[in-house]
Amino acid sequence: MNHYLSFTQSVADGMRQAGEVTVADFEVRCCVEREDKVLLFSPHPDDECIIGLLPLRLQHECEYEVINVPMTFGSRDERKAGRLGELENACGYLGWGNLRVREDLENLTVEDVKRTLVEYGPSVIVFPHDADWNSRHVEVHHTVMRALAEMSEDFSCLVVETEYWGAMDAPNAHVEGSVEQLAELVAATSLHVEEVARNAYHLRLPAWMQDNVRRGAELVGGQGEGAPDFDFSTLYRIQVWRDGGLEALYDGGRVFACGVDELKQLVKWK
Repeated sequence: MNHYLSFTQSVADGMRQAGEVTVADFEVRCCVEREDKVLLFSPHPDDECIIGLLPLRLQHECEYEVINVPMTFGSRDERKAGRLGELENACGYLGWGNLRVREDLENLTVEDVKRTLVEYGPSVIVFPHDADWNSRHVEVHHTVMRALAEMSEDFSCLVVETEYWGAMDAPNAHVEGSVEQLAELVAATSLHVEEVARNAYHLRLPAWMQDNVRRGAELVGGQGEGAPDFDFSTLYRIQVWRDGGLEALYDGGRVFACGVDELKQLVKWK
């Protein structure tokens, strides 16, 4: 008898049961304006939820205002208005702002990103790393980096690079997510209704975040190190943009567990 059979069966059963769940009659949470802001430059509507663990924790633990900046609404013109509506629902569920930079819903340019950085003066910006496989993700990385390069030299912020389609070779932040936080992100992702109808990737977020615990143990903690006692996590690369370029914020990798004040210390980098 294989004693792991009930475990693997429970995973499959949980997926099937969760597939019947819908988030109905949810309460829209107003985005509370704060002095410190996170601008999340998302390649597509839904990316803000998938890689949103660190912004969610900054919102709740450090009282940061999180504003999503959709860089594109996808390549299908007939779906753009629908994706905007789904995105507004997802951000409303999380209590995040959603910045509609262009009324025509066309892809944002370097100039659009520069104007947004100047107007909002974020403390933290979040966008994909340069090898995140999907062509739109890679394009967004380079668009944001070019915008940063054209900012005045007195502009500074934390730069957080994310991964989803393509894993980073050298993340330096291993961020724990609680069961409750993951449930928030799964629920918000599910509000991208037509997207998850064709591929129920919201139900696979837990498995992805479990695998991040395995990867982060050694990629961030060091080769041969044991895994932290996390159920779920997301990996990031955190640096500082200062004096016209990227600088290391700390040596090696850092683990950001729930229930400690390490994030509050991180955001005091200035």
